[in-house]
Amino acid sequence: MIPTIELQKPIIKTQLPGPKAKEIIAADAQYVTPSYPRPDYKLVAEKGYGVWIEDVDGNVFLDCNAGVAVCSTGHCHPEIVEAITKQTASLIHMCGTDYYYRHMPALGKKLDEIVPIEGATKTHFANSGAEAVETALKLAMYHTRRQKFISFFGSFHGRTLGALSLTSSKKAQRLGFMRQALDVVHVPYPNKIRSPFANVTDEESASKATIDWIENRLFQTTTPPEEVAGIVVEVVQGEGGYVPAPKGFLKELRRICDEHGIMLIVDEVQSGMGRTGKMFALEHYEGVKADIMCLAKGIGSGLPIGVCVAKADIMDWHKGAHASTFGGNPVCIASALKTIELLENGLTENAAIVGAYLQNGLRELMKKHDQIGDVRGLGLMVGVEFVESRETMKAAPELRDKIEMTCFERGLIILGCGANTIRWSPPLILTKKNVDVALEIFDQAIAASI
Repeated sequence: MIPTIELQKPIIKTQLPGPKAKEIIAADAQYVTPSYPRPDYKLVAEKGYGVWIEDVDGNVFLDCNAGVAVCSTGHCHPEIVEAITKQTASLIHMCGTDYYYRHMPALGKKLDEIVPIEGATKTHFANSGAEAVETALKLAMYHTRRQKFISFFGSFHGRTLGALSLTSSKKAQRLGFMRQALDVVHVPYPNKIRSPFANVTDEESASKATIDWIENRLFQTTTPPEEVAGIVVEVVQGEGGYVPAPKGFLKELRRICDEHGIMLIVDEVQSGMGRTGKMFALEHYEGVKADIMCLAKGIGSGLPIGVCVAKADIMDWHKGAHASTFGGNPVCIASALKTIELLENGLTENAAIVGAYLQNGLRELMKKHDQIGDVRGLGLMVGVEFVESRETMKAAPELRDKIEMTCFERGLIILGCGANTIRWSPPLILTKKNVDVALEIFDQAIAASI
């Protein structure tokens, strides 16, 4: 199917999953690892165009997930396809670990211009978000000559062993892997709704409670600050429930890091690259700069690329200290450079405008449905938390899962995060008309699921 202006709503032709999809799902069960955390609904994608996904049976879905915040410019954006195609005709791989080519310094220069890091930067190229995080951990340890890290409950930084030591969003991610590979201590992320601390009533008190715990409990007992290499934080927690950091929290983390020679490592794998209505979510927090940043997902519009960007005087490790055979692949970089161009030429602004429209629409549904406990987010990174009622605010994960499935059956692709939240992370080309269609389906799905 070729998308046309007439394609305004999903088209569901078969039972879901359809007959062809069932065959592929069965083959997948036979030959593919069972470790992938797939949702209850079964989407077997065949084609993508813009904000639409077509499955193998010809059903067309409105995609408000974008491959988990990856397809930032939409599915198969023609300029991305052109950039990739052109690059594959000249150079696909030559291993930037051992040789030189123009693409790596070109992207490094561009990132130097746009990242919220003070001063000159250098970039290490990887293949995924987890690899970018692994780079950041090694770099912080190398630079500080320290070994301890602080992370946050609800965080997700990857599943490789080093990154897994930071990750704490779900039991399943760590079950079976015994002790942590790294010395990491976790503290509560400042979530005013789900804080474990007493007397938390708003973002300010939630932030203060967490900062107090770090400075007056951890630093005074198990985790001396002079032994901490880095504090690793998501500006907006992703898998933890799409929870933006309170305004003053990151400023306080920056202060702590400055006072104790600790690296502030900002993970923007999911929140970066225009998603929040600014190029990076950290830009919503005036005056706060990172020492080290991790990027992936949306930077490549679907191609596998991750980067770790750091202050140049921090990324001063010796030759051979860290490398990657495929990191900095020229085809992936071509996609990344074109992605940034598209983001700078309107898509980031669109994320801000359409994101505000989406959030307003979701808050109108909140007035209608008592089971919506919270609507939060920045730009087109929006979380909707489901509860039994707003009076009790008791989490309702089963209802969340039911709504997720019901949306799929009606042709809307969304995905859960946290215990009871649905995330909205659509392509940044989403229009207000697309939002209207999505909200209508979401409203119907909630009503049918209660």
